[in-house]
Amino acid sequence: MRKPLHPWMVLALAVVLPGVGHVACRQPVRGLVFLFFMILLGAFTMKTAAPEVSVVGKYAGGLFVWAMSILDAYRIGRIRYEVWRHQA
Repeated sequence: MRKPLHPWMVLALAVVLPGVGHVACRQPVRGLVFLFFMILLGAFTMKTAAPEVSVVGKYAGGLFVWAMSILDAYRIGRIRYEVWRHQA
């Protein structure tokens, strides 16, 4: 088994570029699914939010999915790294 990326690097990638943390963990389809739902829910909340709502409120659905994808990518990266470290 090849050495996986360190979990902190996966976390940094997931924060900077949504979905790339999952690609770094060799799960590109999962990253694309998170990206799709980020765009979908961001657009939905933008269309349904009242005009006086802040920018964060308008894109709250997309930001929520982004936050969940960050946690998920870190979790997967951490598990892969610890399994590799235990085997080595």
